[in-house]
Amino acid sequence: MSVIDVSEVEDHERFRAELASIQPDGRRRWIYARKPRGTFTRWREVVSALLVTFLFAAPFVKVNGHQFLLLNIIERQFVLFGMPFWPNDFYLVAVLFLTGIVSFVVVTASIGRIWCGWLCPQTVFMEMIFRRIEWAINGGPVEQAKRASGPWNADRVWRTFLTVSVFLVISFAIANVFLSYVLSSDTLLRYVKDGPMAHIELFGGLVFFTIVFFLVFYRFREQACLIACPYGRYMSALVDENTVAVTYDYKRGEQRAKWTKDDAAAQKLALVNGETIVRSGEKGDCVDCHQCVTVCPTGIDIRNGIQLECVNCTACIDACDNVMQKVGMDKGLIRYTSLSSVESGTNQSFFTRRIVAYLIVWLVLMSVVVTLFAFRKDLDVVVLRQEGTTWVTTADGVVNFYQLQLINKGQRDVSYSVRVAAPAGYAIKQLGMPGKVESMQILKGRFILRRSAKSAQISQETITLRIDYGDGQYQHITTSFLAP
Repeated sequence: MSVIDVSEVEDHERFRAELASIQPDGRRRWIYARKPRGTFTRWREVVSALLVTFLFAAPFVKVNGHQFLLLNIIERQFVLFGMPFWPNDFYLVAVLFLTGIVSFVVVTASIGRIWCGWLCPQTVFMEMIFRRIEWAINGGPVEQAKRASGPWNADRVWRTFLTVSVFLVISFAIANVFLSYVLSSDTLLRYVKDGPMAHIELFGGLVFFTIVFFLVFYRFREQACLIACPYGRYMSALVDENTVAVTYDYKRGEQRAKWTKDDAAAQKLALVNGETIVRSGEKGDCVDCHQCVTVCPTGIDIRNGIQLECVNCTACIDACDNVMQKVGMDKGLIRYTSLSSVESGTNQSFFTRRIVAYLIVWLVLMSVVVTLFAFRKDLDVVVLRQEGTTWVTTADGVVNFYQLQLINKGQRDVSYSVRVAAPAGYAIKQLGMPGKVESMQILKGRFILRRSAKSAQISQETITLRIDYGDGQYQHITTSFLAP
């Protein structure tokens, strides 16, 4: 079994009708990617190390007593970069989410699928952790392919067992980290201390997601990007001829031809004269070595042009640059550029009218986000009528019952007071509520609103309450008062 079927690669139009990882009869074509080496790979390793460190550390970092990142959908608790968002801040979360989507649109339409190749957890874990472990245990792609097509001997059994064991351990760690983003790291550590039997349902869910992560990285792999992930399909619609992406310079590379003795002689002559080699005849710079294909984690041939499967991981750039350097030709046969730049032979700007339109939308959304955060109050006040009540008639007048909720979003305790601003003739009495709201606390209580018997007897009236708090700050809240 070969690592790459050259006959399939030579069929330059087949990629339009089928995925590189799927055989014509529908069976899986396993991708044994070769380890890339080069400048872009080193930068990706640095970025991946930072991202993995951030992913594992963020749930355990505290900012003003809050987890750095928390996405507790179940209890509607969200903390972004140490800033808590309460249930009544959902509009902020929605606007931030929408702004994030538009940011993805702007970036992808401008410089391609940078997210997929450099930042996506699937790519980072698969290429920088799991595949490297596989290389360490099972050897290179040729060795892996031969072993996979061979018998189940002792060598294959122990390597497979070790690979599966290591993958399961790392998948379990990833599942725990993702759980800490949902439940909070404090809750997770408490559950770990209590033991799995004390929280058997949660432990069952943890095992389930461990198996999911294991199957994704052990078996599903690139299929997660090609089939399951909607982002690739969604973002591919945003790429056009002006988008900067990993692109093969077909004008320079075609007609592709194998390296020959004449090319080797021309190379020696160019080295003597200190010149760049020029191949004889109509041959292009591409030596048809297939190195760009063997390093591709999705198994595509980038020379066929921009394809759905390409995640812009830059592995093919490093592979091609290494070959170009060896044969004495200029690097950049495969590089970050746009199709329009390749066709015109000059660097074309990606800053088109479409990008300008996207940027305008993005700037509007960012202005909305900044404005909403600028006018976000430290104390939110909610006044609701007591459920199941209308009014009560007493000797002193008509009484209505209300619920009061105070949310202190600031870092300091806040003293407050509530009084009736308008109309006259009403008095308020709090029912056992303290006069202070602690930092990051939701305080709930009740109060009574009484209308004196001497006031105008109106069956329904709008009441304006004034809540004074902090250093001279106040809010006006309107509610209704009912009477017979």
